[in-house]
Amino acid sequence: MFPRYLAPAKRADLARRAGQIGWVTTKYFGPFALRTARSEGRRAVRAVTPDAFARPLRQTFEELGTTFMKFGQLIASSPGIFGDDVSSEFRGCLDTGPAVPFEEVRRAVEGDLGMPLEEAFASFEREPIGRASIAVVHRATLLDGTDVAVKVLRPGIERRVSTDMDLFEPLLEIVARTTGEYVAGQMLQMLDGFRQQLGEELDLRNERRAIEHMAELLQIVDLPLVLVPTTYPELCGSRVLTMEFLDGIPVDDLARIAEFGFDPSPVVTQTVKGFLLTTIRWGFFHGDVHAGNLLLLRDGRLGVIDWGIIGRLDEEAHRFFRKVVEAALGDEGAWEEIAAIATKVYGPLISELGMSPDDLVSFMRMMMEPLLTEPFGKVSLVDILNAPQRLVAENRGLEAEKMTLRAVLKRFREQRKLRLLAEAEGIVDSEFERGMFLLTKALMYFERYGKMYMADQSLFEDEAFFRAALNA
Repeated sequence: MFPRYLAPAKRADLARRAGQIGWVTTKYFGPFALRTARSEGRRAVRAVTPDAFARPLRQTFEELGTTFMKFGQLIASSPGIFGDDVSSEFRGCLDTGPAVPFEEVRRAVEGDLGMPLEEAFASFEREPIGRASIAVVHRATLLDGTDVAVKVLRPGIERRVSTDMDLFEPLLEIVARTTGEYVAGQMLQMLDGFRQQLGEELDLRNERRAIEHMAELLQIVDLPLVLVPTTYPELCGSRVLTMEFLDGIPVDDLARIAEFGFDPSPVVTQTVKGFLLTTIRWGFFHGDVHAGNLLLLRDGRLGVIDWGIIGRLDEEAHRFFRKVVEAALGDEGAWEEIAAIATKVYGPLISELGMSPDDLVSFMRMMMEPLLTEPFGKVSLVDILNAPQRLVAENRGLEAEKMTLRAVLKRFREQRKLRLLAEAEGIVDSEFERGMFLLTKALMYFERYGKMYMADQSLFEDEAFFRAALNA
């Protein structure tokens, strides 16, 4: 995978975009801030609801588009972090974006493929079937009659992303202060991994290689219910990706899936196992498994699309994850190694917890074991992921529920300084960070699917399957 180089944003672009962001944010958050101030001024018993900031934030993201909509996808598919109400508010970010004039799409395709549209395709629909934040997808027909989907990057997307990323963090800090919401502070902590993933998504050759690699892996493992689309390399480039058209329904659309007349639980279960299998054996996985990218097909299989974000665990992260699986399967000694790897990678951050090595082993086990052993219906990833913060709060004599947003923002800045210092000293491996960020995000998505289809099963319930994956 080769990230596309993003040139530094120009001052004029930053100034223009900053003005737009300021105007849009004020438009949607001005009334919210006024209501909040009045509520606090009256010391009302009934204050603004905890998730009230979600709607103005979603409206802000939708109007600003592009990078903001992309970040909205993460919120939409992570109820384990942000809560069901907040995630539901952002659901439309998964498959909505502004249209691109067809003539601009034509120019992009012809420029990348080096041939007229009519020479490449027998037909090419003018209206897109998908309008995502950084690309649009059009249905087309090859000269031999094969139905395909053609993904095309939005014109000028690199320039817009470069500008947005320079302005994203200040905006989220403003939103966090305005709303006073803890989850708004959590969004700040996801920005680093988000910035890294966008660089790879902006070259569609990366996505084609990822699809082809996964197709090869599916020839090795026994996962007959999972498939990826076939690609057509002669009709692909850095800005255009032509692949098999898969006609399916998002895995969370229960009403439409019911029309299929079969139980989707087995195919979803196999998809979750397949994700974990490739991660265990090769440290390779789909890094953006939101519902819009998992399509249940009428033939009872599940198509996995949109391979723009790929997780690749480096040697240390891969070893860490395999040890987690071993621990889930009952290996008591694995917990010590899990804690040792965490200490090696996150030394400066873990030191803030003030724990002995034995205490850290116990803490890591307490934090992770429920996720690994309890049924999906009982697991709350938000409680597990917030456990370190609760422990730090207790050490400082604070109750987690009473932690102010000011404390959250302050800790965010402190942790960033520690991380930058650690990276300068070679302690924190950025590849470890990126791989674990994407893996954690994917598990957030699977928590949702697990509650829908596998509520009475744990993540590693099929012990024989996962022992075979470890020993392969």
